[in-house]
Amino acid sequence: MLKKRILIVEDEESLLKLETILLTVKGYEVVGALNAKEAFESLSQNSFDLVLLDIMLPDIDGFEVCRRIKLAPETANIKVVMLTAKKSPEDQAKGFASGANAYLTKPFKSAMIMGVIEKILAEPDGAVV
Repeated sequence: MLKKRILIVEDEESLLKLETILLTVKGYEVVGALNAKEAFESLSQNSFDLVLLDIMLPDIDGFEVCRRIKLAPETANIKVVMLTAKKSPEDQAKGFASGANAYLTKPFKSAMIMGVIEKILAEPDGAVV
């Protein structure tokens, strides 16, 4: 069985490393990006099943990154999980409005993130959770 591929977009290197280890140990193939530019480069060169996306990035915010992923025909089917420190109901609504399948906040519990990712990847339509 082919490994599911996940793109992690996180500008804090320590968190990117932690999330990469967490997902790699669980059997996922992981690519990391420190900003939106790197994320779009990876998306143009590889296929992914899911993007784990921070909102506060140095170049383009995660809401716009998610919108662009969902608008482009070649990436529209990729599932997006936002993982962010932005906790307000307005931010959460904005995340779902931009096309996110899930909106999780930091600090996070590894088991919770894994549960959400596994559930979304198991749903053929990428159900929102």
